[in-house]
Amino acid sequence: MQQWFNKWKNRKRDQIVILLLFGLLLVVLAWPAGSGEAENSLGAVGEESGSDSSEILSLEEDTENRTTEMEERLARILSQVEGIGQTCVMITLKSDGRKIVEKDTEQSEEKSESTEENSSSSSEQSVYSEDTIYERDSDGSETPFVTEELAPEIQGVLVIAQGADDSLLVAEITEAVMALFGVEAHKIKVMKME
Repeated sequence: MQQWFNKWKNRKRDQIVILLLFGLLLVVLAWPAGSGEAENSLGAVGEESGSDSSEILSLEEDTENRTTEMEERLARILSQVEGIGQTCVMITLKSDGRKIVEKDTEQSEEKSESTEENSSSSSEQSVYSEDTIYERDSDGSETPFVTEELAPEIQGVLVIAQGADDSLLVAEITEAVMALFGVEAHKIKVMKME
C-alpha cells in the first residue's frame, strides 16, 4: 500500500488532473440522460406497475375465492340430494371474468378540398379518441368507473360423489351443473367417490 501511495505522490499534477477528469467523464457518460422529470416519470411507472401487479394479485385472489365458494356451494347442494351422498367439486375457469369501464369517446372528421388549374383533390381525416372515466373515492383516489362486470367463464366441472355408480344420478348431477353454470355436458365429469 505504501508503494502505491509513493507512486501517486511522484506523478505530476497534470497527470492526476487528467485522470480525475477522465473518471468524471466516465461518470457523466454512465449517468442516464434527461432531467429530474425523467427520473420522476420512471418512478411513477414503477409505482404504477407495482400497483398494477398488486391489483392483478388481488383479482386472482378474488377469482380464486369465488371459484372456491362456487365449488363449496355446489358440493353442499348436491350432497343434499337423495342418493348422491358426500360430494367433492372442482371447477376450472377459462377466463377470470372482465370489468367493462365507462369511456368518453370523441370522433371528428376533417374534410379538405383543393383545386388547381387542371386537377382537384379532396381528403378526409377521421380522428377518434377515447378517455376512461374515473370516479373519485372519499379518500381522493380515483378508480375507473365500472359499468358492467362479466362473470368468469367456466371451462370444466368435476364432481366426485358417493352415489355416482347410479347412471340416473350421474345424469341428474350433469343436468344440475348444466343448469347452474351453463356448461355443456361434455365439459362435466361425474366420478364415483371411494
